[in-house]
Amino acid sequence: MRVAAARVGAMASKTSSRGKTPGYRCAECGWTTVKWVGRCGECQAWGSIGDNGPVGARTQAASVAEPAPIIADVDASAAQFRPTYVGELDRVLGGGLVPGAVILLAGEPGVGKSTLLLDVASRAAVSGNRVLYVTGEESAAQVKLRADRIGAIADTLHLTAETDLAQALGQVEALSPDVLIVDSVQTLSSTEVDGAAGGVTQIREVASSLISAAKKRNMTAILVGHVTKEGSIAGPRLLEHLVDVVCQFDGERHSRLRLLRAIKNRYGPTDEVGCFDLTENGIIGLADPSGLFIAGTEQQVSGTCVTVSLEGRRPLLAEIQALVSPTSGGQARRSVTGLDSSRMSMLLAVLQARASVFLMERDTYVATVGGVKLTEPAVDLAAAMALASAYADQPLSRRLVTFGEVGLAGEVRRVPEISRRLHEAERLGFTHAIVPPSPEPLTGIPSGFKVREVTTLAEALQTVFPRK
Repeated sequence: MRVAAARVGAMASKTSSRGKTPGYRCAECGWTTVKWVGRCGECQAWGSIGDNGPVGARTQAASVAEPAPIIADVDASAAQFRPTYVGELDRVLGGGLVPGAVILLAGEPGVGKSTLLLDVASRAAVSGNRVLYVTGEESAAQVKLRADRIGAIADTLHLTAETDLAQALGQVEALSPDVLIVDSVQTLSSTEVDGAAGGVTQIREVASSLISAAKKRNMTAILVGHVTKEGSIAGPRLLEHLVDVVCQFDGERHSRLRLLRAIKNRYGPTDEVGCFDLTENGIIGLADPSGLFIAGTEQQVSGTCVTVSLEGRRPLLAEIQALVSPTSGGQARRSVTGLDSSRMSMLLAVLQARASVFLMERDTYVATVGGVKLTEPAVDLAAAMALASAYADQPLSRRLVTFGEVGLAGEVRRVPEISRRLHEAERLGFTHAIVPPSPEPLTGIPSGFKVREVTTLAEALQTVFPRK
């Protein structure tokens, strides 16, 4: 035991002499391990494990020119919103761009991030701002071709193709722009740190340098970020913590509709959604996108039902279509597009157990119109009624909307903003609705609009199929 104690003491003294603690630490979450590994065992981040570093070193206090002022005396006029004149983007950001703010815009390849930001850059330049657009994925000539196509040409819009961080910061020093756009943060690299462009170390260095320049110059910086196969933002999670706003740009590859959501916003709400239409001549904001998600035909067809979903605080009317057919043999087939497949499986079980709609041995196909993705539980009732309509081969009224969450016991649960949903339905020409029960009497219902409150799925189906 004395020998073992002597070895431990020798190791401790050796570690102390080097000034480092034994083991390794994750730079993302602080998880420690006695040996180096490539992936963190806590946050699952790759390449974030490093040496613990020296111990005992402490940052000493420095003298300040003047003490911190009282918060009431701080001048906030320099941090006022500046509109981008892209209405849907201003809606998501909470009013526009804030000087000194750093915005991270992430999305899948080809969704339209560069087109949107080039349009924003030209509008900001036309309104009197000096804008610097740094592209690391394309040449300047390629960006110029897109700018000519969408009409994004302005006298104060500067364009440079750089992949070196030092050169990009040099352009910032020379031009002193009001708005900086970097497309993308994964393409820039610094010679001061090791690693390839897009790696964890490089992204951390690039982001820290650009954020420092934005705060120092009171310059708005918009960074484009890539996403992984799972849909999360590529790079260390530290990147999302450092920036002020994180926006996600989504859309189906075969659809022109694009949705912009704020995941994090230090200056505004995170429950707003911006809708855009990606065309050959650029990207256009859609102030009223509800009509895109409803079939234009007036013919009554079984298996269709219209619902009202809330995307943030914006009500959107969408149509759900269902098709039921006999199984040709073997296991019944399930196909779901635009909805959560697990919730659709649950609805099939609830329909059979609580409403005697036997679909477990039939092929079922459920899809949304227009390529919209509906994730809100309030669309459960409309999906269930579309399936029941297809099963009974009896169409629903084209002037009917319905929404509500369906539970495993077959109950219809309350959803928020019932009045707002009804007003949106009435505005688009619908005349009656089936909704979940409200704890208080509904107020503000449009005149002539009929509303039926139901407590169970069976009651809702009995309302529209009284003889089935």
